[in-house]
Amino acid sequence: MSAFKALVLSFILCVCAVCVNAEPPRQFNPQRFEMRLEQYITVQAALSPAEASKFFPLYREMRRKQFAYFDNRAFHNINSNDEGAAAEAIRKRDNNDLQMKKIQQQYHNKFLKILPASKVYRIIKAEDDFHRHMFKRAAQKR
Repeated sequence: MSAFKALVLSFILCVCAVCVNAEPPRQFNPQRFEMRLEQYITVQAALSPAEASKFFPLYREMRRKQFAYFDNRAFHNINSNDEGAAAEAIRKRDNNDLQMKKIQQQYHNKFLKILPASKVYRIIKAEDDFHRHMFKRAAQKR
């Protein structure tokens, strides 16, 4: 076999190996994301099974209420050259952020009624750390 044929065959085998080993792109799975988040919070805050069973139903309720204000699709179709539309979009976004924070504050107070403050603090920190880690991971994949 000539050197050229051996080189071409080696190249083809390398391309085939890369194609076989390449992972298909994963779609975002909200259930898997929530499961990982809850596992991370449980470990980081050292929640007992009894504490977790009291905490997570409230936590999920809080996130559902916040999600209602998180829908930012309305802001994507704003003509940035339209001063009135841009100003209205800013006001709506600010209002949504305030509503989400109010919900968070209400639920933090509920959490404090069922868990020690030190664990609630660790939960808040764990949630922030988890999201930061996931954003970094997503950015690295791009």
